[in-house]
Amino acid sequence: MSKYDLVLYDLDGTLWDSIPLIMECYKKAYDVVLGGTDRSDDDLQSYIGRPLGDTFAMHDDETKEKLVNAYLEINCRRLKENAIPIFPGVYDFLAKIRTSGVKQGIVTSKRETSAMITIDLLELEGYFDVKVFREATERAKPHGDPLIEAARRAGITDMRHVLYVGDAVPDILSARDAGADFALVGWTKMPREELDSIGPDYIIEVPEQLPCIIKGSEL
Repeated sequence: MSKYDLVLYDLDGTLWDSIPLIMECYKKAYDVVLGGTDRSDDDLQSYIGRPLGDTFAMHDDETKEKLVNAYLEINCRRLKENAIPIFPGVYDFLAKIRTSGVKQGIVTSKRETSAMITIDLLELEGYFDVKVFREATERAKPHGDPLIEAARRAGITDMRHVLYVGDAVPDILSARDAGADFALVGWTKMPREELDSIGPDYIIEVPEQLPCIIKGSEL
């Protein structure tokens, strides 16, 4: 028996190491549209995990739209260059969990078009039973709606049987709002102090821990 019936994963910073590329694309979008920005790295990084429009929401609507479009164009080009590596150990735990019979899925604030470029390049499609992208729900993370939608698609009605694995504050808040448990990946590049203060249910310091958490056993 497994402790969870469904394990859901964030993508950026959780399954693959995309944070450097996201930061690169933020800055290049500003270069293209405004000739640069004085926004700090900490400020920009705090928006990772949220819908792209939120990153530029402090600008007027026209500028925001230009920044979003510039980001998407730059990001799509770089993604097709296979610019994002998967974190070590991810294939192993995805395969092990899949063979155990537990359903798996992804819940991301990325749009489907851009997310699928890397999913296909990294050959991850076969591991997932459900995929929920930004377009799937009106409200995105940090609301719980995307997780609830993923559980619905997987035929899960009790969110206590769902584990969400992520690396950022919006991920934890989304799990809390949905009534799911949350596991923080120890390889997160986000500031740990704020993440730890919210209190994740688990911290996965090494990838091998995740299958053990799902089975409710020790490493």
